[in-house]
Amino acid sequence: MVTRITLQDGPTVATGTLLHDGRGATVRPSSVTSCDVEPSEALRRIAYLLEARRAETYKVRAFRRAAAAVDEVDDEQLARLAASGRLADLPGVGDTTARVIAEAVAGEVPSYLGHLEAEGPSALDDASAELRRALRGDCHSHSDWSDGGSPIREMAEAARALGHEYLALTDHSPRLTVAHGLDPERLRRQLEVVAALNEELAPFCILTGIEVDILEDGTLDQDPELLAQLDIVVASVHSKLRMDAEQMTRRMIAAIESPHTDILGHCTGRILVGRGRPQSQFDHDVVFESCARTGTAVEINSRPERLDPPDELLRAAVAAGCVVSIDTDAHAPGQLEWLRNGCEKAVAVAVPVERVVNSWPRQELLAWAASHPA
Repeated sequence: MVTRITLQDGPTVATGTLLHDGRGATVRPSSVTSCDVEPSEALRRIAYLLEARRAETYKVRAFRRAAAAVDEVDDEQLARLAASGRLADLPGVGDTTARVIAEAVAGEVPSYLGHLEAEGPSALDDASAELRRALRGDCHSHSDWSDGGSPIREMAEAARALGHEYLALTDHSPRLTVAHGLDPERLRRQLEVVAALNEELAPFCILTGIEVDILEDGTLDQDPELLAQLDIVVASVHSKLRMDAEQMTRRMIAAIESPHTDILGHCTGRILVGRGRPQSQFDHDVVFESCARTGTAVEINSRPERLDPPDELLRAAVAAGCVVSIDTDAHAPGQLEWLRNGCEKAVAVAVPVERVVNSWPRQELLAWAASHPA
């Protein structure tokens, strides 16, 4: 169902993303006067907005579980439960989700939803919004096949709703067991699932891919034959992040010079929240020269807790002639909104838009990814 929200002193907005268009523009109403929104859609929209705000996983799942429960009930039964105050009888529905359902059934904007929409991110500055509009897709995302929280279809449909032409599915490789990384057999099965979904979702395209671990010796943690079949390979360091700079430089160079590597993911490995994690140490001049020479993109990782690389290293990558990929590293649909963070970062250090690989049309992106020298 398409949600319609009527704004006081304003037009009716009819959009799959309600009040925020995902590409830099935010509509901020003073009040909402009427609403025609299915309860399950309101619940899913709340989950999406919570994901974009890095809310705790249990809270997001509560709204998605409630939405699934509502889907199993017809409208008349749902209205009876709302009228009798028994919505919490539905499996997975608690007090908060019951209130959202009741308000939607009554034709009101659920107050929880209205609050989240009103508290959305501020509008991007003109330059960042222009760059965001130029992006055609996202080259780093995860599904529930590894450590993501949503099925592949939900991630793809959310990306399509944001206006993406493509989304690279880059679940983890087998060595990262904590993230339920994909061994060769599971990756082959995933490729079959993606092929079937692409037939349904065309012209939108899920690009096949992987976030492959860079092992201690610089080799990539997946069967080379399989890596050669993938559209996009993001290579990242996830272990031994504090090895000395000389060893880390050799490790990264070996991965960058693999013909399978397309994007160097979150290159410093830093974490900015909680207890944090310091940057890995490496010779950035040597690493970025290798990226420029091989045509490997340096990722601007848009996750709020990463925002990697730091500005000074991103400037060095641009000065070295590197291309970049502005990616969300999304593990849930709402996190696909985070491209705005990377756009702000790219604008701050004057990354030329023509050097942002995910501003390129899909065929140009795929030709680039297939062109790295052996």
